[in-house]
Amino acid sequence: MSRQGQTLPELVAHANELFAPLGHIRAKAMFGGWGFYCDELFFAIVVDETLYLKADADSAERFRTAGGEPFSYALRDGSVQTMNYWTVPEEALETPAGMRPWAQLALAAAVRARKPKKAKR
Repeated sequence: MSRQGQTLPELVAHANELFAPLGHIRAKAMFGGWGFYCDELFFAIVVDETLYLKADADSAERFRTAGGEPFSYALRDGSVQTMNYWTVPEEALETPAGMRPWAQLALAAAVRARKPKKAKR
């Protein structure tokens, strides 16, 4: 499988299959990883062979309770930046049906995070 002449990593291709029932899925290479869009909502990333789904104040605790870990990375000054993207339970990675509730949480967080469009004058 390829996107614009680029072979998709195995996890990215697998995630595309898991997310397919949700809507139009698009994966885009970015910052050394991959970002996923569903109907133009940015809702997931793959970094270092790990899939993370978008969360927010309304949903992060569900990911944490299920054993999820947040995405974090080290800054040049040695501090660690944590983002509100979380891993999912292993069984969610097995089938689209298992992924659906987690992906729906991520999509809902993406909808809540959208900035309202400015009205045209």
